[in-house]
Amino acid sequence: MNNTTNGRLISLDVLRGFVMFWIMSGEHIIHALAKAAPIPIFIWMSSQLHHAEWNGITFYDMIFPVFLFVAGVSMPFSFEKKMKLAGVKEPKDLPKAEKRKIYLSMLRRTCILLVLGFVVNGLLRFDGFDQTRFASVLGRIGLAWFFAGIIYLNFDFKKQLICFFGILIGYYAAMKWIPVPNFGAGVLTKEGSLEGYIDRLFLPGRLHSTVYDPEGIFSTIPAIATALLGVFIGTFLKAKCPFSINIKLLLMALAAVVLIIAGLIWDINFPINKHLWTSSFVCFVGGFSILFFVFFYAIIDLLGFQKWAFPLVLIGSNSILIYIAAEGSVDFKHTADYVFGGLIQYTSIIWQPFFAALSVTIVQLLLLYFLYKKKWFLKI
Repeated sequence: MNNTTNGRLISLDVLRGFVMFWIMSGEHIIHALAKAAPIPIFIWMSSQLHHAEWNGITFYDMIFPVFLFVAGVSMPFSFEKKMKLAGVKEPKDLPKAEKRKIYLSMLRRTCILLVLGFVVNGLLRFDGFDQTRFASVLGRIGLAWFFAGIIYLNFDFKKQLICFFGILIGYYAAMKWIPVPNFGAGVLTKEGSLEGYIDRLFLPGRLHSTVYDPEGIFSTIPAIATALLGVFIGTFLKAKCPFSINIKLLLMALAAVVLIIAGLIWDINFPINKHLWTSSFVCFVGGFSILFFVFFYAIIDLLGFQKWAFPLVLIGSNSILIYIAAEGSVDFKHTADYVFGGLIQYTSIIWQPFFAALSVTIVQLLLLYFLYKKKWFLKI
């Protein structure tokens, strides 16, 4: 069966849309639902849509790395046409002139994401250099994707693996053994961690959490490993080998389990921590990222059950745009209140916040549907 749309795996758009849904408005629906109908399953779901205070993991902590993982998965597919035209089988064998074009394109994309991250953080409010936060989610996606791409374009799979493990082990060693003034080595607190110390020294402007930034300089390095993990899965999926697709999916699922177990074991000495993007966090969430991808790939691309996921395709195909809009550049709540507020006021008071949150999602999906039908996509 045809499992792509314009060269894109549909399951990637669906998975991207699935994780972005919770950021754009889904979390508010679940929080309101848990208050209106406080049964255990809704309360648990609501608790999973908050970041862990420090060490530990929730579903909400997985959204960002899953999105970055998906960017990595798409990389081998996006370069496939260029490799065919150049007549090479490995990206490292691309002609130097072609690589230079790719580097410039990647650098442009990264710079745009950095600037958009600044804008999301309020750059255009002109609050002054000291009050502007320069670290951002979009900036980390751009930087991690860029360096993962550099590794992918210049090394064979064996050396890519060495880079992956080198990043995780090197980050662990640095965080555990390099002393921080006034704290010493291996202090993994907000103030005492090497990551926070580097942010305070070198990251300009305002830090997200005063003494460190969750999208800071040093913790961007292990994020490269998250993107590389996606690259590995994308490479394995499209590679010609004697395995059937079912065996490939089984092997990916087994790799996911191994990563989850490795993350849990590493957690004993190097806690799973999204704020620091610890190596154990990369392994643990990387395992779940693979499982999410295997599930959506099997359901969407192999079995062909696609119609139910159309709303997620709408979100996933314009994920950067809806993220920027939902993070404050567009007041969806005001529009939803104007359109649906009159109807919502006739519902039970306890359910009104739920319907209000749901109406925001409807407005967002209507906008995305309009853009989809017009084929207007924010491509970076």
